[in-house]
Amino acid sequence: MHKRHAIIIGGGPAGLTAAYYFLKHTDIRPIVLEREPFVGGISRTMNFDGNRMDIGGHRFFSKDDEILSLWRELLPEQGAPAFDDKILGRESVLTDGGANPEEVDDVFLNRRRVSRIFYRRKFFSYPISLSLETIRNLGLLEMFSIGMSFIGAKLHQRDERTLEDFMINRFGRRLYETFFRDYTTKVWGRSPQEIGADWGSQRIKGLSLGKTLIDFVKKTFGFKDGAGETSLIERFFYPKFGPGQLWEKFAAEIKRLGGEVLTSAHVKSFRVDANKIIRAVTVETAAGTLTFPADYFLSSMPLTELADALDDDALPARAREIAKGLPYRDFITVGLLVDKLLPQNHTKIKTLGDIVPDCWIYIQEPSVKLGRLQIFNNWSPYLVADPQNSVWLGLEYFCNEGDDMWQMSDDDFIKFAAQELASIDIIDAADVRHGVRVKVPKAYPAYFDTYENISELRAALDDIKNLYCIGRNGQHRYNNMDHSMLTAIAAVKSIATGTVTKADIWNVNAEKTYHEGKQND
Repeated sequence: MHKRHAIIIGGGPAGLTAAYYFLKHTDIRPIVLEREPFVGGISRTMNFDGNRMDIGGHRFFSKDDEILSLWRELLPEQGAPAFDDKILGRESVLTDGGANPEEVDDVFLNRRRVSRIFYRRKFFSYPISLSLETIRNLGLLEMFSIGMSFIGAKLHQRDERTLEDFMINRFGRRLYETFFRDYTTKVWGRSPQEIGADWGSQRIKGLSLGKTLIDFVKKTFGFKDGAGETSLIERFFYPKFGPGQLWEKFAAEIKRLGGEVLTSAHVKSFRVDANKIIRAVTVETAAGTLTFPADYFLSSMPLTELADALDDDALPARAREIAKGLPYRDFITVGLLVDKLLPQNHTKIKTLGDIVPDCWIYIQEPSVKLGRLQIFNNWSPYLVADPQNSVWLGLEYFCNEGDDMWQMSDDDFIKFAAQELASIDIIDAADVRHGVRVKVPKAYPAYFDTYENISELRAALDDIKNLYCIGRNGQHRYNNMDHSMLTAIAAVKSIATGTVTKADIWNVNAEKTYHEGKQND
């Protein structure tokens, strides 16, 4: 009897989830082909002399019970205080019977989420909120202008063609110009006038100044939501040694269950027959050129590269043109190990070394190119070799592959990044002990150029009967990690049930409401 096989392109969250689900729920044997020498994609963890770097920052939260259960299959939740909680006597959120992170490595920590905006050398809540801190930082006159602008926007709603339209409708022009316009341009390299409103639908769902006002009134007068549930906006799960720990565990489980995970395997081409069925994929590996026949092909590779690898007759010229024009934003992270931070911790949250408690800081100072700052000590104390006497930072830059930042040497870029951080009074350049640089191409699919015609490309790809597009780059959609995993689960379920349409796979995270919290049914 013929044993069915599935080839999975990409060993990131989507690809590894698909392989795991095939092995757990079907008789199909998966083979994962990962281009890089590691698994996890942008969700990997890199280790530099005991200081671990989370590339891009990955909070583990989901409103989907299937995803939460899957994570718990691989890593148990925290049942005893982590190192910093224990030292500080800080309250922990623990699970009865859970793992002790001081004794075992396989554990999900339960961490407090703190993210803020840094603007005018001051901290603002993220997402921006109508708090006393915001009013004090901006001043009453500026807040009045923001309020009047918001009322004007509500009275004169714009047709939402661009991201600028989307944001002004929800925040008013004044707040948009203060906190959103320039930062969005820094991140995407394009004005919000050039980005489709779809990006807002995917990434800013459910957020507006009106809801911020309601939230302010609730907090001011002590009103609580009916559900009374602690939201994962306030807390999140996090592997002890960063996100890559989970994906390495996934890969190990896939191999244990009989699947294969091949790294340093670069897909070169697909052979597609006249009936629009892929018969085999050709891959370059350290062992030479290999060809893998299979029954099903799941791809999380960028759509531009997928279209280029398919046989000439597999896609119409129009679809190839759309794929070739899809834009991406590339990414550089600089890891800096420093003695201390200059901003003082004025919050009520206790931290090792009394550093500011933020996981992420969104840098909106117009004088620097730096986009975001991670403080790895606050994600997990186990990411840092000496969390009591040093601070391990991740400086995130958004760029285009081949531009001036991308072409700078590692040493020059590390010096540049350290100088930028010192120029906005976050560190003293003399406190820098060590630095590393990591470049990530095609980190973020973007919503401009030919993206407006992506439905035509999707239809052409769906015509290839045994091809399933999954994950962030595989769908050219700025999905969160759980959504990428759900596309993989949907693909496996579609194959297992013989479903012809692929709509369920593409419809993950296509709804117009999204909240970073667990939803009550």
